[in-house]
Amino acid sequence: MALSTAYWESQTFLTANRLNLFGLLAEDPLDAATVAERLSLDSTAARLFLNALVGLDLLVRDGEAYANGPAAAAFLVPGTPHYLGNAFRYADGLYAPWADLEKTLASGDPAVPPADYLTDADPARTHAFVMGMHGRALGIGTALVGLLDLTGRQRLLDVGGGPGTYSALLCGRHPELTATVLDLPAVCAVAEGIVAGMGMAERVAFAPGSYLDGLGLPDGQDVVLISGVFHRETPTTCNDLIRRAADALEPGGLLAVADVFTDPGGATPAFAALFGLNMRLTAPDGQVHADADVARWMADAGFGQVDTRPFPPPMPHRLVTGVKP
Repeated sequence: MALSTAYWESQTFLTANRLNLFGLLAEDPLDAATVAERLSLDSTAARLFLNALVGLDLLVRDGEAYANGPAAAAFLVPGTPHYLGNAFRYADGLYAPWADLEKTLASGDPAVPPADYLTDADPARTHAFVMGMHGRALGIGTALVGLLDLTGRQRLLDVGGGPGTYSALLCGRHPELTATVLDLPAVCAVAEGIVAGMGMAERVAFAPGSYLDGLGLPDGQDVVLISGVFHRETPTTCNDLIRRAADALEPGGLLAVADVFTDPGGATPAFAALFGLNMRLTAPDGQVHADADVARWMADAGFGQVDTRPFPPPMPHRLVTGVKP
């Protein structure tokens, strides 16, 4: 029963985020009638909606007045330092594709072709996607900075670096470091504004292009970071990227691969297994890999000191690193 009704909770939360309810309640508690008036909702439906959000611990209620709970106040109010609303809007946009899961299972084709959100065919959708990835990357990147010691390293190549968030955070942690982000032109166009807003425009450059072009990666690197890329690709492509990263690195250079990985066998943790299914809905080769396989691929490519570490719980990500001899 819990599985069959899980979407009740997610749609209640995602709809509140979409309506900017948490922004509305950021300044003053409001009663249900006022919320209904401000958001153009039916008054009875609004009361049921707000009470459900109280039940989910997203809102608190004092008499007839509703206010943001601690989690909503910290992460769901636009303009606050740890705002994740854009990241959750990306998940909201996947609700309809998940409803068509059966079609993807039958055809193997993604319900949302990457061209719909990674090119200039629909600039608004691409902008929303990159901003959503930035919101997620702020949290993931903060943890990554704590796991990845780049002391003394000067040149970072961020393959498929999307919004450039990881590069900006790592450069902020290591004053001697500069970075180059390789991603598609339409993505880079949005990412440049994000990086500038983080105060790192002078130290994070962009190389518009595709990591799937088969060409060599820019050489002379101290670090190659491949984060959130492998879940879009086949084992063959992942192995090719590892070999190309080895060619781009100087001796002693570090390869770091971060992603949502499974345990051997691919079924656990449950979130990682479901994440692989989600990626199949949004990328032709979308899937999930085991970190043990990635570590083996690195060793096969000649990397030494291969190490695997989890991100701090409850984050589902893991980091695999290796050093070029």
